[in-house]
Amino acid sequence: MNPITMQLVADKYIRIALEEDINSEDVSTNAVMPGYKKGEVKLICKQDGIIAGLGVFERVFKILDAQTEVTYEMKDGRAVRDGDSVKEGEVLAVVTGDIRVLLSGERTALNYLQRLSGIATYTNSVAKLLAGTGTKLLDTRKTTPGMRIFEKYAVKVGGGCNHRYNLSDGVLLKDNHIDAAGGIKQAVEAARAYAPFVRKIEIETENLDMVKEAVEAGADIIMLDNMTAGEMAEAVKYIDGRAETECSGNITKENIETITSLGIDYVSSGALTHSAPILDISLKHLKVLENENA
Repeated sequence: MNPITMQLVADKYIRIALEEDINSEDVSTNAVMPGYKKGEVKLICKQDGIIAGLGVFERVFKILDAQTEVTYEMKDGRAVRDGDSVKEGEVLAVVTGDIRVLLSGERTALNYLQRLSGIATYTNSVAKLLAGTGTKLLDTRKTTPGMRIFEKYAVKVGGGCNHRYNLSDGVLLKDNHIDAAGGIKQAVEAARAYAPFVRKIEIETENLDMVKEAVEAGADIIMLDNMTAGEMAEAVKYIDGRAETECSGNITKENIETITSLGIDYVSSGALTHSAPILDISLKHLKVLENENA
């Protein structure tokens, strides 16, 4: 993650997560470690997968104590970094610093790293199924509150692409917007009149009749929502390049192969962020460093 983004945006969410876990003190840590002692602990991967969120993991400890150091292991002649394939039992890094910080920051740091690595790993497995098809894999806004910036980053690390970041980031007219406007034509016309000219207008359709209306209304992107493979094939043929196409609706790793030959431009999947399992990663073998008391 870009260091500027980390400082400007991500830090506030990391601080909220830390404050959620330590609202007054870490009673357990303060009981066994009442004063400063320097120590180190190893970051160990317990599953094969794609690592993501190392910068967020490190930032948790840096916020607690800027003197904390994270030393990444060498892999293929360079330090481990986001996007790397990791293996069960592999040591990824060593975290060194005030033992109180290592203990108090452990859970929050691992929560981020496990979650983001799980998303990257799942996304990567789905993206591989689309390799060579010309269809791009997108995420959605179905993210965990307070985690969107991190989860969408993990999707990119895993080989996917980001759909709009939030409601200010693009025009997407769904069924309720269409109902509110009085129809597809009216919704597209209203969006065209209101939104800046640099914004593309995407509209959700559920059948071929709606697709035809969207084409006639001049939509830039037409979402084919919860259609069968046959219906989507017919829709793509009708659209014939007059708009970009996106497939959406309960798309998962298990069923994505049904749309890979249809020539759709994009496929969006909420499962990338709302259903990806975590990647099991631990901080283990904490060691007090001799002669390092302050």
